[in-house]
Amino acid sequence: MNRRKSLKILGASGVGIAGLVFADWKWQLVDQLTHEGFFTFKEEKLISAIADTLIPEGIPAKSPLPDPKPIGALSTGTDNYLIRLFEHCYEEEDQQLIKSQLAALAKTDFLDRDQTGREEILLAMANSEVEEEKQFFALIKSQTINGFTTVKEVMADYHGYQVAPGFFRGCVEHSEA
Repeated sequence: MNRRKSLKILGASGVGIAGLVFADWKWQLVDQLTHEGFFTFKEEKLISAIADTLIPEGIPAKSPLPDPKPIGALSTGTDNYLIRLFEHCYEEEDQQLIKSQLAALAKTDFLDRDQTGREEILLAMANSEVEEEKQFFALIKSQTINGFTTVKEVMADYHGYQVAPGFFRGCVEHSEA
């Protein structure tokens, strides 16, 4: 293969990768501008970040599965559960509490911090003198745990839960002993 052809291929590959990065950035911008729902795009990102901070992705320590895959709040969809739960199942005053505390978290640059920094902010909320912060932390922590522990990946795959334990075998012939 000659050098010119190789350079053309490499150049085209670089332009293609740059185009994909630009297209991804463009779609993220379009998602932000056209986002519809009870929570804003940034509020949903904050809820996802909180869920990921409380239950980060990891391999279960005592998994009965031979080859367990890492699970966490984001991989099980717990963040989507929280968004729908807060939007559809809570009274307006609780929704306003959640929105106001999410706005306060946004001011602390919660999304730009690493896991340790996020944990420090959430622990400060849990130990705060402000009742709304304590209430928000208790609410989001309890619902994150509830949402995570009731998904199929945890209940059936990890704990071995069966909806109807035992099996019904109808029309089985009797054996006379």
